[in-house]
Amino acid sequence: MMAIRPILLSCGLEETIKWGKPCYCIEGDDNIVLLQEFSDHLALMFFQGVLLEDRENVLHAQGPNTHGPKRMKFTSAAEVESLAGVIASYVDEAVRHARAGTPLPPRPDENLATELQERLANDEELAEAFNALTPGRQREYNLHISDAKQAETRNRRIDKVIPRILDGRGLRDR
Repeated sequence: MMAIRPILLSCGLEETIKWGKPCYCIEGDDNIVLLQEFSDHLALMFFQGVLLEDRENVLHAQGPNTHGPKRMKFTSAAEVESLAGVIASYVDEAVRHARAGTPLPPRPDENLATELQERLANDEELAEAFNALTPGRQREYNLHISDAKQAETRNRRIDKVIPRILDGRGLRDR
């Protein structure tokens, strides 16, 4: 972690701690990168990595359901040092995007789980409540339901979340 810190600071970023991890920002509140320490590697997560032109093919999505963030993965200080120029270049590009206010590209359209589509088509009140939810809450419900492998489980999950949807709450809202 110590090998990457001087590179980030030399790019004019301000260091702070957010979510218990070193976070590097511009002008106090525009998050640019976050250092993520794992047992076998270090990751440098670019908050708006999807906007970066990955000329060196070193950025990777954090998981199948993430859209904006991308990260670089390092297993040694020597690897960080060998990619210092690339890191600085990517940070500079991320800063330019943040200052310009470049919006993230829209998420690709996701298909609703078949069982959820059927319920929404057959229940006008549920459809109206679901469509009134924010896109993020709709996506959260769809992921929760479609993650189940069996139709029976998907239907059970729908039954369980209907009251929350009708109340206008997200899956994890209190």
